[in-house]
Amino acid sequence: MTDATSPAPATVPLPETGWSPLEGRILVRISGPGTDKFLQGQFSQHLDEVVPGHSPRAAAATPKGRAYCLTRLVRDGGDILMDLDRETAEATLTQLRKYLMLFRGTSAEVLDEGQITGLLGSATAATLAGDLVAGLEAPGDSIAISGGFLIRVEPTADGISRFEFWQTGPSEIELDASEQRPETDWRASEIAAGIAALTEQTREAFVPQMLNWQHVGGVHFKKGCYTGQEVIARMHFLGQLKKSLYRARLDAATAPQPGTAILAGERSAGTVINALPLANNTCELLAVIRHDAADSELHVAGFESYSLALLPLPYKVPEREKSAPSDT
Repeated sequence: MTDATSPAPATVPLPETGWSPLEGRILVRISGPGTDKFLQGQFSQHLDEVVPGHSPRAAAATPKGRAYCLTRLVRDGGDILMDLDRETAEATLTQLRKYLMLFRGTSAEVLDEGQITGLLGSATAATLAGDLVAGLEAPGDSIAISGGFLIRVEPTADGISRFEFWQTGPSEIELDASEQRPETDWRASEIAAGIAALTEQTREAFVPQMLNWQHVGGVHFKKGCYTGQEVIARMHFLGQLKKSLYRARLDAATAPQPGTAILAGERSAGTVINALPLANNTCELLAVIRHDAADSELHVAGFESYSLALLPLPYKVPEREKSAPSDT
């Protein structure tokens, strides 16, 4: 349904340059002798892959394989940095610390002075890193720069390059104030890039593959055991994925809330994950939808008079193809 506190509409079309301070996300530092072993046992990413220059995505899941945290892991010396959505950070850290207490001398602490900035366009990123930006060729590529780390992230479906600056300390670099964009523009770029964010309504509701996390490098299927791994691996190797993340446009000026049902006729076909109003009186959203319902006429519960149209993602989801191999 609609929400009186819905955010301001995002710019249409999205700006190809600019930057946004991401107040909705925080940085956490995991440090101590058990850092890698702790994270290896809780996250879907192999810690051997988290090295200087490569900062992949990861998920943490319940024993039933349901994701309660979607993040990225960045190597900072002997420590690991991760980002959390501010809304769910306390619940996530509480859950993680149940396991962390087994690793004496290892901690997970919020960086009070930490700041994440979203950057649209390579030119904007070059103001921070100069010619070094050319070395960031693929999502997850990262470099240490003054004050923190610059990370290339997934582009939008329209091909807008995107980066994140994880600032962990004082920086000598200043961004052009005239290029600052509202955070809603960055959130719209996340939707356009097919990057899901969990909320209170959707935590512990979906296996990471249902959120396309394997297609943005967030699931390592050859690592050893971790919490939820049995369910996640079984879905992958037995080809049991029956629904996944879709991007869509809703011709309504107000965005539905996360957790709202997607309907095919009167039957439930999926769930809204993230949605954002746009300045042209439509909204874009990400939703987990059943593959066998994706070709049906779809509606959002509470918005039945408005049409819902599926939009392209910037990456392929082969599990949706009837001819897809069974090891997906």
